[in-house]
Amino acid sequence: MPDFSYRKYVIAGAALIIVIVYILRLFALQVMSEDYRKSADSNAFLKKIDYPARGVIYDRNGKLLVYNQPSYDVMVVMNEVGEHLDTLAFCNTLGITKEYFIKRMADIKDRSKNPGYSRFVQQVFLTQLDEKDFAIFREKLYRFAGFSIQRRTLRQYQYPYAAHVLGDIAEVSQRDIDADEYYQRGDYIGKLGVERSYEKQLRGEKGMQVLLRDARGRVQGRYQNGKFDRKPVAGKNLTLGIDIELQALGERLMEGKIGSIVALDPKTGEVLCMVSSPSYDPRLMTGRKRGKSHHALEMDVWKPLLNRSIMGQYPPGSTFKTSQALTFITEGILSPTTAFPCHHGFSYKGLHVGCHGHSSPIALVGALSTSCNGYFCWGLYYMIGNRKKYGKPLNAMNTWRDYMVSMGFGYRLGIDLPGEKRGLIPNGTYYDNAYKGSWNGLTIISISIGQGEVNLTPLQIANLGATIANRGYFYTPHVVKSVQGEPLDTLYTNKRYTKASAKAYDLVVAGMRSSVLGGTCKALGSMPFEVCGKTGTAQNRGQDHSVFMGFAPMNDPKIAVAVYVENGGFGADYGVPIGGLIMEKYLTGKLSASSEKRASDFQHRRIAYGSRNR
Repeated sequence: MPDFSYRKYVIAGAALIIVIVYILRLFALQVMSEDYRKSADSNAFLKKIDYPARGVIYDRNGKLLVYNQPSYDVMVVMNEVGEHLDTLAFCNTLGITKEYFIKRMADIKDRSKNPGYSRFVQQVFLTQLDEKDFAIFREKLYRFAGFSIQRRTLRQYQYPYAAHVLGDIAEVSQRDIDADEYYQRGDYIGKLGVERSYEKQLRGEKGMQVLLRDARGRVQGRYQNGKFDRKPVAGKNLTLGIDIELQALGERLMEGKIGSIVALDPKTGEVLCMVSSPSYDPRLMTGRKRGKSHHALEMDVWKPLLNRSIMGQYPPGSTFKTSQALTFITEGILSPTTAFPCHHGFSYKGLHVGCHGHSSPIALVGALSTSCNGYFCWGLYYMIGNRKKYGKPLNAMNTWRDYMVSMGFGYRLGIDLPGEKRGLIPNGTYYDNAYKGSWNGLTIISISIGQGEVNLTPLQIANLGATIANRGYFYTPHVVKSVQGEPLDTLYTNKRYTKASAKAYDLVVAGMRSSVLGGTCKALGSMPFEVCGKTGTAQNRGQDHSVFMGFAPMNDPKIAVAVYVENGGFGADYGVPIGGLIMEKYLTGKLSASSEKRASDFQHRRIAYGSRNR
C-alpha cells in the first residue's frame, strides 16, 4: 500500500517554490528592470534637460570671437508616437523626405548605432533647426504626438579667421559618451582647437525640469512646484592671447602659400597669432552643414585641416644655429673670440658643406649675423670629438641632446591645443643604432645647421625666439590668456629655464641684432624699434623653405615671431619681410602706408606647389 505521509511536504515545497518564483519575478520587474522603471517614470514624469549656454570666446583686446545663437532640436519619444502620425505632413513641415524619416526612425531604434536607446526616453530626431524652421514646426507640433522641441545653442564665429585655434563643436560620438557620463546621444562636444581643450570649462552644467504628466501623457506642470528641478549653469568665458587683427594680417600674408606664422609674447608665453596655411573659414563648420564641409576639407589634397603650426615637423635650417651657439659657448667648446675659416663652406677630410660668401675667418657674432655654415659645423665637430671632456661621441651627443631638450625641442611643449607634435632631436643611441656604433662629428655634421635628422614645429621655433628674448627662460606657450572664474594651470605660469648660460644668451642676442643691422636680416634694419632676427633656408628636395625667427624690441621684448614658408626660397625672400610686418602691426598698432603696400604684395604672391599631397 503506497505511503502518502510525505505528500504534505511535497505540496508545501512546491507552493513555496512558486511563491519564491513570483517574488523574484516581481522584484526583477519592479526593481531590476530598467525598461519597466523607465516606463513607469515616463507615464508620470517628463524629465526635460535644460542645456546651458556655452561660454563665449574673446580675443586679448576684448573683441568677441565666438558666441551663441538659438538652435532647436526635434526630439522624439518612440513609445508616444501615435499610430496615425501623418508622416507626409510631418516631412513637409520639416522639409525632409519620407525616405529620410523612415531611415532616421530605424537608426534611432538600432541599438548598434544608438546603444543607449529606450523607447521611453527622448531621442534626437533632427538637429539644429533655425528660427524660421522652428517657428513653422512649432505651429503644427500639436499634430505630431511623441515629438517635441529642445532648445539648444549654435556656435557662431564673428570673423573668418583663426579656425585652427578656435576649433568647432559637433555631435558626440559613442566614444565620447563612454568616456564621460555627462554626455548623452545628441549632445555636442568640442572637436578641435580650444573648443576641445577647454570643453569642460566651456560646456557648463546641464539643468533639468521634472514635469508631471496625466494618464494621457499631457504635461500638467512642474512636479512639486519645481522642488526637484535643477537650473543650468552657463559655461565659462575664455579670453585668448590672440590679437584677431594680427591674426587677420597673418592669414592675409600667407594666402597662396603653405606654412605657418606663430607669434608669442615672451613675457607670458601667450600666443599672439597662430596662422596655418592653407586655412578655412570657421563658419563653414557650424550647423547642419558641418558634416559636408568637414568632408570636403578632409578630402582637400592641401590639407587645410592640418594645423601646421603645431603639427608640421620641419627642418629649422639656420634658425637652429642660435641653439648651437648657446650650447658651444656654455659648454666651453668655443669662446666668443674663437674664429674659423669659411671658404664657401666647411671642408674637412673630403666632406664639404657649402656656404655663401662672407668675410673669413669669422667669430660667433659675425657667424650668426652672416649665417655662416662653416662656423657651426666646426663647433659641432669639436664638441662631438672632445674625448677629454665627454669620453666618447655618444656621451657628447647626449649632452648636446640635453641642451636641445631644455630649450623646448624633441618633446611636446604642452600648448593648450590638441594634436601638438614633438619634432625630432636625435641622441647618441639613435646614431649608434643607425651607424652600428661607428660614427663621429663628421657623420652627423648637418644637424649643426638645422638639417639632417633635426625636425621642429613652427611653435618650437617661435619659442626659441621667446627664450632668447628672455635671455634663458620661457613660459609654456598657451592660447588661452584667462578663464572666467579660475586661474590658469601652473604649467602656463611657471618659468622654464634652459641649460645655457646668461653670457651665451647675450652673445646670441648681439649676433641676431648684428644680422638686422648688416647681415641676412638687414631688410628689418629700418624698423622703428630694435629687431633681433635670424634667417633660415631649410634645404628640401625641391625649392628650399624660407624661415625666419626673431623678436623685438631687443631690450624690452614684447613679441617673438617664427615664419615658415614651404618652398619659399631664402629666408630673406619670404620669412624676413613677413616677420617684419607682423612685428610692426603688433608693436605700433598699424602698418605704415609703405608696409601696407608691401603686405598687399605678399598677399597676392602665389607659390607654385604642383598637385602632390602634402
